[in-house]
Amino acid sequence: MATIFRSEEMTLSQLYLQPDAAYSTIAELGELGIVQFRDLNPNVNAFQRKFVNEVRRCEEMERKLRFLEGEIKKDELSLTEPHENLDAPKAREMIDLEAIIDKLDHELKEINTNADALMRNFNELTELKYNLAMTQAFFQDAQQIGMNSSENILEQNLDSVDQYSTTVTVGMKLGFLSGVIARDRMNGFERMLWRVCRGNVYLKQAEIPQLIEDPLTGEKIHKTVFVVFFQGEQLKTRVQKICEGFRANIYPCPENSNDRRELAMGVMTRLEDLNVILRQTHDHRQRVLLETSKTIRTWQIKVKKIKAIYHTMNMFNNDVARKCLIAECWTPNSQIQTVQLALRKGSELSGSGSVSSVLNRMITDEQPPTHHKLNKFTQGFQNLVDAYGVATYREINPMPFVLITFPFLFAVMFGDAGHGLVVTSFALWMVLKENSLKNKWRKQEVWTIFFGGRYIILLMGLFSIYTGLIYNDVFSKSINIFGSSWRVKFGDETLNKSDTVILEPTSYNYSRTSEYRQMYSGAPYPFGLDPVWQLAENKITFTNSAKMKFAIIIGIIQMGFGVDMSEVWVEQGIHTIEYFLGCISHTASYLRLWALSLAHAQLSEVLWHMVFQIGLSMNGYLGGIASFLVFMPWSTLTVFILLLMEGLSAFLHALRLHWVEFQSKFYKGEGYPFVPFSFKTILEETPFDT
Repeated sequence: MATIFRSEEMTLSQLYLQPDAAYSTIAELGELGIVQFRDLNPNVNAFQRKFVNEVRRCEEMERKLRFLEGEIKKDELSLTEPHENLDAPKAREMIDLEAIIDKLDHELKEINTNADALMRNFNELTELKYNLAMTQAFFQDAQQIGMNSSENILEQNLDSVDQYSTTVTVGMKLGFLSGVIARDRMNGFERMLWRVCRGNVYLKQAEIPQLIEDPLTGEKIHKTVFVVFFQGEQLKTRVQKICEGFRANIYPCPENSNDRRELAMGVMTRLEDLNVILRQTHDHRQRVLLETSKTIRTWQIKVKKIKAIYHTMNMFNNDVARKCLIAECWTPNSQIQTVQLALRKGSELSGSGSVSSVLNRMITDEQPPTHHKLNKFTQGFQNLVDAYGVATYREINPMPFVLITFPFLFAVMFGDAGHGLVVTSFALWMVLKENSLKNKWRKQEVWTIFFGGRYIILLMGLFSIYTGLIYNDVFSKSINIFGSSWRVKFGDETLNKSDTVILEPTSYNYSRTSEYRQMYSGAPYPFGLDPVWQLAENKITFTNSAKMKFAIIIGIIQMGFGVDMSEVWVEQGIHTIEYFLGCISHTASYLRLWALSLAHAQLSEVLWHMVFQIGLSMNGYLGGIASFLVFMPWSTLTVFILLLMEGLSAFLHALRLHWVEFQSKFYKGEGYPFVPFSFKTILEETPFDT
């Protein structure tokens, strides 16, 4: 029988599954999440197991689904999330699912390949269009140069720095190459032409005004159209190699103006046709991706469940003689009947006939796993305990005690009602919005830690408000709710004698208030610390003494808790000295409650006096403006230093007090957790990208 103090009783069971019914039976058990299977093939390589081919097929489907999901996100389409729990598909449905995914993967890749080829062709034609449009003036100059070159020597100086010049023989025909190059490579391209060709080329260039897409990279960049005039095949070869080295795209350009005009018209016609084809291709791609986005999450869940089933079946023994699969699993005693019902249901769904799977309870000396029944409130506190060590099977579970003592000890060190209110507000926001926040930043590790411990933070904040009211600390200031029990009745003569006066704790008569000279009402402040201590010069001395006594009292109470006196007499009789020394050192360790509480209060007071009080000390409009200006740095320092840094410090010290001083008296923590085969857990541990 399970209680909140001990783990559930477990049973090791042996399952005899018919091969035809094994898949559907494991699917039913995965939906329930109440059995932990043991690997009966620990020495068998993962690639040599019975269902390794099915697992590989699932991994291939997952790869294709990731590709499809990436394409959907690239087009900024939304994914439809399933709103209900999806049952694992039947074994025979895997082939149909695989065919659908493979068809979509092949179709989308073909669309992408065709679209890339069309876009590359479109970009090349776009560059050719600019090349033809901007070289008309180049050829007019070239014709003039060609006419002069029949009588004169071609001499062009392209670089005023080097001052090279070369002459070519008269009567040779001019050749040329035209193309497009990235604008940032143009200067280096020009210098390389000059030096390699020794100045025997003529270069003309013009910048394309708008960004165009590079046919090779698909990146939009600024480009420049160029024409290089030269004489001779040797120079032509050099120019071609330089163009290749600078990744310049060379395009054909006829010498005759009529041919250029016809080519330009043909290019424009082809561009219009390509625009129509590209739009149709894009529309077809959008339709395919839109339909895929509606069902891809469903497919991903189904594939994960199929893969989990076959991965689990790989842990079973294959009994050839009996023609069955043998599995071993740990099951809570309270769930045995549920498992048997799942076995019968799995056999019925598989249509294996009257032969049902068999559950055989085994007797073993092996230590069972530890399983505690938890909910979302207690899960965080159980995680704190399990971080020290998972409870041994049927061992006392400290979690119910930690649930109260941990936030209380934290609050003793963190005690400030104002800071506690901020912490409570943050935790309450996470608790009230947990459904919408659950998957929002799940990839952020820090956020996951905070969200997982939202109920711990909530109790820490509530207890901090409680201890803060006892300390009468609200952002390092005291509040006067019930009226102070002290009265100041000194005359001017007494006050002028000394800078410091002492209030005597003697009671006065309420019925004769006009005559009393006593300072104390005779009744203490109803709840917490009297606010008059905020004005006292010996405040630190008093609070220091009070908090130290609190720490000792709390330490002795918690050190005495969890100790069985009969065990003390029997087991510790031999180790008396060691035991009592340990008790003394552990009890002294609780003085950290006093030290951290005092440090937190003093640091909070320092921030108030050094920052916020600057604005409050000024009068008039200037004081209001100054208070507004200093509030931001004060609140920032309060959050980062007092709430985060001091809060983390108090958290770690409270954790140490529970792990070392409290749990070490009775808790061994030498067990291992119960990890059931559960589809819900598998889907939560491997979330989809969002």
